[in-house]
Amino acid sequence: MSVEDHATLHPLSLGDDTTLGQYRVDLATDTWWWSAETYRLHGFEPGDVVPTTSLVLAHKHPDDRDRVRDVLERARRDGAPFSSLHRIMDARGRERVLVLVGQGRRDRATGQVVELLGYFVDVTRPVRTQAGLQAQRDIAAAADSRRPIEQAKGVVAAAFGVAPEQAFAVLKRVSNDRNVRLRDLARQVVEEGTRPDADRVDRVAALLS
Repeated sequence: MSVEDHATLHPLSLGDDTTLGQYRVDLATDTWWWSAETYRLHGFEPGDVVPTTSLVLAHKHPDDRDRVRDVLERARRDGAPFSSLHRIMDARGRERVLVLVGQGRRDRATGQVVELLGYFVDVTRPVRTQAGLQAQRDIAAAADSRRPIEQAKGVVAAAFGVAPEQAFAVLKRVSNDRNVRLRDLARQVVEEGTRPDADRVDRVAALLS
């Protein structure tokens, strides 16, 4: 089974940031064959350990272990192609994010699933990069959400001669009393409080009364 032939690998973007290791499981003996890359993904050198299902599961992150166990059990029963994105703790104590993909092989005579074979794909770096980008987007979105509130605090503080903390307390109280989102109220305050006419303070006061 090649990477190109394995249907479950098609959705993966394999590049320079990923490492691919092969495995094969003899279901009758519950022994695994690992390629050198698979040993190293788990923090071992080839031949350091005899891989078994118990060893494989022991290295899964505790929050992901039961899910991976279920994936392997289903594969033992039906032999259908499978995949699982999960975390492991390697033998050196490092957390990695792996994709486990594979499928079963049936005995031609009995039709029974006798072997699982496939790949471990290390996607730690791309996953962390994506998580970092998402965090940056979340921070930027939070800043965009906060900006109208900070502007409204300044408008209220300038209009009524109060400290920014007092201005925020007023905005929060009105938001709660009217069941209006603070950000939406803040936008209204900024819109009314920055109009170039003499009535802007009265309009702000009306909004907050």
